[in-house]
Order: sequence, then structure tokens, then C-alpha cells
Amino acid sequence: MDRDTLARTIYERTHLTGEFRLRSGAVSNEYFDKYLFESDPPLLRAIGEALVPLLPPGTDALAGLELGGVPLATMLSQLTGLPALFVRKEAKTYGTCRLAEGGELDGRRLTVVEDVVTSGGQVVTSCGDLRERGALVEHAVCVIDREAGGAKNLAEVDVELRALFTMSELERASG
Repeated sequence: MDRDTLARTIYERTHLTGEFRLRSGAVSNEYFDKYLFESDPPLLRAIGEALVPLLPPGTDALAGLELGGVPLATMLSQLTGLPALFVRKEAKTYGTCRLAEGGELDGRRLTVVEDVVTSGGQVVTSCGDLRERGALVEHAVCVIDREAGGAKNLAEVDVELRALFTMSELERASG
């Protein structure tokens, strides 16, 4: 699927209008229901294929953030052969008490994987949590950057956000 078709397909299948409270606390009159692309196997694969070139060289593992980053990291893992880790919002308080499942963090160069970034708040928090456990985190990839400060907020903690699409690009593609 070419880039324009992919953008149009994502927009048509996932763009909702109404009143939505975002994780950042902001209220928006439009929303991208990422679960509609993450639960569609051919579309998820096409998105994964388009994300592969955004992965920086030297990535040791993919860190999919709970919940939306997990299917994306899994698909990217299948396409690249890189291991996937599944990162919780908070470390478990039982069992292994881990923040991330699927492997060790210490000394590994991780690329964080997220679906939609608005302010980047959860990505910033997760990058800090991963770093506290010894991971090297300098890059994050996402499908949609809502262009609401996420890239700037991540840059302030020395993480480069690489987005497959910005919200403006998706809106233009819907044309």
C-alpha cells in the first residue's frame, strides 16, 4: 500500500468526530480510534511495514507501550526480527514486579513504540521509567502525531519522535 493510500485508509477507518477527552486531559472534537487499525490484520501489517524505515539503526529491542504500542511492537518484531518488550504504565506489584515484560532492560538500546502521541506525557514517563532501569532510550516511533506538543516534550528529555503521519497529513489525505 502506498503512503497516500495508507494515510487515507487510516483516516477513513479510524477518524471519529464528537467530544472526546484525551489522555492529556484536553478535550478534542476529533479522535483517532487506533484500536480500529490495530485490530485489522492487513492494515496493521501495512502500518508496520511503513514504520520499519523509521526505526533507528542500532535498536536492540522494541518497547511497546501499554496498550496501543503492544500490537505495533509485535508486528514490527515480526517484520524486523527485533525482540519486542511490553511496557506497563506501572510496574506490577506481584509476581516478577517488572515494568516491562519480554526481556531485560539494562544496557539495551530501546526504541519506544506508541500508537498516537498527543502531549507525549505517557511516552515521556515511560522513557524515564525505562531509563531508571538501565535502558538506553533516544527514539520513539508512533503512527500518528496529533501535533499537540508531543515531539517537543519528548525532545526536552532527549527522545526523538519519529511519526509515520502527523494529524495534518492524515487530514490532507482525506481530502
